Amino acid sequence: MGITLYCREAGEGEPLVLLHGNGEDGGYFEKQMEYFRKKYRVIAVDTRGHGRSPRGNRPFTLEQFADDLKNFLDQRGLKKICLLGFSDGGNIALIFALKYPGYVRKLVLNGANLNPFGMKMSVYIPIGAAYGTVWLRRRVCRKQDSSLKKKEELLALMIRQPHIPAAALKKLSMPVLVIAGTRDMIREAHTRQIAAGLPEGQLCLLKGDHFIAAKNSKAFNRAVGAFLEG
Repeated sequence: MGITLYCREAGEGEPLVLLHGNGEDGGYFEKQMEYFRKKYRVIAVDTRGHGRSPRGNRPFTLEQFADDLKNFLDQRGLKKICLLGFSDGGNIALIFALKYPGYVRKLVLNGANLNPFGMKMSVYIPIGAAYGTVWLRRRVCRKQDSSLKKKEELLALMIRQPHIPAAALKKLSMPVLVIAGTRDMIREAHTRQIAAGLPEGQLCLLKGDHFIAAKNSKAFNRAVGAFLEG
C-alpha cells in the first residue's frame, strides 16, 4: 500500500503535473500554478518526505518517487498528463516517463541531469562535503537526530543519483522540452546532451540560474506554454 502524497491543485482541463526539486515542496511552483490554471488542471505534488507528504518506510530514491507518482496518478484516474519536473523533480519525471511512457503526453525537464556528474564540480564538491559532514555527525551522535537523518537522505539523493544511461533517452517518443538557465548548476554541455539524445527533444536556455521557474517566471512560463500548446 503506497503513501498518500499531498498536492496543491488549481484550474480545470488537461492535467499538468509539477514535480519540485530536492528539499522543496509544490509551493515552489506558485507562479506556474497561477499562470497555467487558466488552461490546465495544475497539480503540484509534494514528493515523499517533502513538504506535507509523509516519509513512509520505503527507500528514499528517485525510482521510488517515480513509483509514488504512478500510485498518485492511479488514485486519481489520471493518464496522458503533461509532466513538468524541476531539478530532482526533473530526474523523477524522466525516470517516470521511461518506466511508464503511456502516462505522459508531453514532458518538460527543467534543470535535470542523467547522473550526479551532470552537475558542475563547483556545485557537486560542496554538496559532497556537506554530505560527508552530516554522515559523520549522525554516526558520532549518541541520539538519533531526525533532522540530521533527513538532511543526509536529501544530500545523498544529489550525490548518488540518478543513473540514467544516455542511450535510454532514445526510448522516449513523446515531445520533450529540456529547459535550463544560462548559469544553471547543471553543466550546459550535459543539458544539451539530454536534448540531443531525445527523438522529440527541444532545447531552451533562458537567462538565469538553476531557479528560472521562480526567478524568471515570465519567460519560463511563456516557453513552457508555447511547448505545451505547440
